[in-house]
Formats: sequence, C-alpha cells, structure tokens
Amino acid sequence: MSAGYRCGVAAQTHDRLQLSEITTLRVGGPALDIVSCDDSESLIAAVGRLDAAGTAVLLVGGGSNLVIGDDGFDGTVVRINNTDLDWRSDHVVAGAGVNWDALVAESVERGFGGLECLSGIPGAAGATPVQNVGAYGVEVGSLLRAVQVLDRRSGALNWVDPGDLGLGYRTSRLKHHSDELVVRVSIRLRDDGLSEPIRYGELARALGVESGERAPVAQVREAVLALRASKGMVLDPDDHDTWSVGSFFTNPVVPHDYLPKVLTQIVQELGAEATVPQFPADFGVKLSAGWLIERAGFAKGYPDASAPARLSTKHTLALTNRGQATCADVIELARQVRDGVHHKFGLWLEPEPVLVGCSL
Repeated sequence: MSAGYRCGVAAQTHDRLQLSEITTLRVGGPALDIVSCDDSESLIAAVGRLDAAGTAVLLVGGGSNLVIGDDGFDGTVVRINNTDLDWRSDHVVAGAGVNWDALVAESVERGFGGLECLSGIPGAAGATPVQNVGAYGVEVGSLLRAVQVLDRRSGALNWVDPGDLGLGYRTSRLKHHSDELVVRVSIRLRDDGLSEPIRYGELARALGVESGERAPVAQVREAVLALRASKGMVLDPDDHDTWSVGSFFTNPVVPHDYLPKVLTQIVQELGAEATVPQFPADFGVKLSAGWLIERAGFAKGYPDASAPARLSTKHTLALTNRGQATCADVIELARQVRDGVHHKFGLWLEPEPVLVGCSL
C-alpha cells in the first residue's frame, strides 16, 4: 500500500493510493484519501464525520468483491479493520474487519462446527451478510444470529435480525447501496465438532459420505480448501488464476414458467444429450453459470495466453487479471461472456461483485 492513515485523519496524499493495491482483482485507479479504522468505535465515528461533511465514501473490507474503475474513486476510502472477536459457547461475535477465512480456521481449531464449508472464501466478515456468501451447500444467512448495522442516515446503531435483511441468493438489502454499514456479525456455531449436513455432491464425494451426513469439521475444511484450490479459488499471490473476485457471475435463477423455453433452446443449440446442471431455488430453478459459459464457447483461459484479462485456466466463472489488466480489460471480457451466453441461450448473467466507477 502506498499510503495509510488512521481513523480521524482523512489526509490527502500526493502519492495517491491506487485501489488496485487493496482489491483481490488488482484493478482500480487512485483514491483521494484513505482512512483506516482499527476498532468499531472509530469506524462509526469516522463514517459519521465524513457523512456529515458530505464527503463521498467508499467502504472497503477485504476488497475481494469489488471491481473498481480505472479512474478510481473521487473521495475517501474507509478501510474496515475492526477485528474484535468474542467467542461464546454457541456463537461468535466478529468485527466486520475480521478476515473471514481466519475466522473459519479458528472456529475449526476451537472445535466448533458451522463455518467449515465456507473455508477459503476471501474477504472480511462484514461482507458475508451483504452478499449472503455461500459455498458447498451452505449460505452464511442460515448461520447468522444477528448483524449490527449503522444506519448512516440517522446515526442509529442496531442489531438486526437476519429475517429483516432481505437475504437471497448472493444478495441482501445491504447490497448495492451504502446507507447501512455492517459493524459486527453474530454467527451461531455447533459445539460438537461436526459440520453442517453435507449437501453438495462434489464435497460429499470428496469426503466419502452420503448427502445429509455430518463429518468432523477439520476434515471438511481440508476437503473444501483442496476443492477451492483446484479451481483457483484460494488466494495465492503467485497464481494469477486467483487474481479475481472469485465467481464473477451468479448462477441464473430461471422462473419455473420460463424454464422449458430455456431448456428447449439449450437442446436446439447443443443437442438432446446436453443436460445443464439444475438446483432448486426460491422462485425458480438455478442453472450452472459455469456450464453455460463454457457451452457458449468460452473455454478456460479464454481468449488466449496473451490477453491481460482472461477466464481462469481452472474455472470459467472466474475472470482473472494476468498481471497487467486494467478494469476496462476485465469489463470488456465480462461483456463478451455475458453477451455470448445471452446470444446462445437467451439468458442474461448478472455480475456478483459490486462495480464502482464502471458498469457492464
């Protein structure tokens, strides 16, 4: 990082911070100022002070779900670094700035179950309810006890029930607007050292268990990390397949009444033997975005080895920076993939990360 400031000091710098330095995709132009808040009280105070002054604010935790434009951000970046942890017999309360995978690892070390299927996910704890982060059959929304939220309009700080967060597939009422700031999360845990029921087929096979069985948490975490690493989904500074925001597109949820038309088009394009992976979802059926992308003609590593932004060589859902990519390069690749899938199958893929200063 080129510069860093503690809470209470929103100083300008002549050598302005490049936001590519604090995002896992490693793209993004400069910011005017940066404020780093190391505890919840100073975070609340700093955001309140900046809001009162009418300053544009960009909140950044782990930077793993942000695509920031090449022109950067004309305002103050607030780094969320409050890392307080309070372990109880059946839950943990974590500051929004706690590293998510470190939290999962410690829960496993303490013999708690619940978070193990969410191992290896980059970013901070405060982002997990915003995105309703999920993997391998578990969503964080099913584990939340409450979320402490600062209402930036009124200044009120309240614990909010998960049922009031509008949680859905990779979304919540907290996403795509910044009127509310997550300060802490409270997450329920199992105290018997066993995992959540294993519901994801690939993970069940890796563990050698039947669907719905539970397994020792350390064993599940190890298996999840191995599966994620095989897909380039565990951060590694030496592996450009991990210079990404993880899955760039969400799996499309197709309404039941529209599904026959989509399946018919898939058969027309690919033949009767083509079977897209399908999963139950609220208000419809979830289809595999990765399957659709690959069958639309976008193979792993697309477009070629010389491109600054490419699909991961391990997983077609990840758009990666090969070292010198700009945001414009990533967005152009995303448009090609999105438009190609729509042309082939009549479905629009939606981006999973938050786009700042750029758009599809």
